[in-house]
Amino acid sequence: MTHPMSSRFLEGTPGRIVELLRDRSRTVEELADELGLTGSAVRLQLATLERDGLIRVDGRRPSGRKPALVYGLTQRADFLLSRGYVPVLNAVLDTISTRFSPAERNAMLREVGRRLVASAPPATGSKRDRLLAAARVVEQLGGRLKLETTGRTTALVASGCPLGELVQGHPEICRVVETVVKEVSGITVRERCERGDRPRCVFVVE
Repeated sequence: MTHPMSSRFLEGTPGRIVELLRDRSRTVEELADELGLTGSAVRLQLATLERDGLIRVDGRRPSGRKPALVYGLTQRADFLLSRGYVPVLNAVLDTISTRFSPAERNAMLREVGRRLVASAPPATGSKRDRLLAAARVVEQLGGRLKLETTGRTTALVASGCPLGELVQGHPEICRVVETVVKEVSGITVRERCERGDRPRCVFVVE
């Protein structure tokens, strides 16, 4: 699946609609005129964008016999379009690195992990059930973890990393997700993440 705000997405018709709505809210007719498409083709794209949580109906505007729906972007779309989060977080981590010792940084990041799941009830059931519950929580952060067992070793392994753009410069950030897994599952795991060109999470169960 194409990432909602990848260059491939933005160059296609859905991306062009998003860019037009970023400027101001528009009706189907206005979008169709801008894009040189039929109203039916635009409605089809809008239905997909609305399902993905990127656009919403902002209101209605008088038009002919019945009001026309006016579409605008959601907060999620604004977030995905933003390019400020990663450089700001990198700058924050750089500042923390210069002002605190490694032990203090680790303690701070573990506290961040605990705060992320402070309102989540601890998982119950078998060890496997609790680990899978922790994996579902990490999925909400953008990671996808699956449970793997090799011999006597059990690990939660991801196909990628929800903090991938930060880990190469700040590998200690993995403490956040490690703590999330531990807090939700009640099981101690050890971070063994891969930090190559395409980082991925690996948490080995102790």
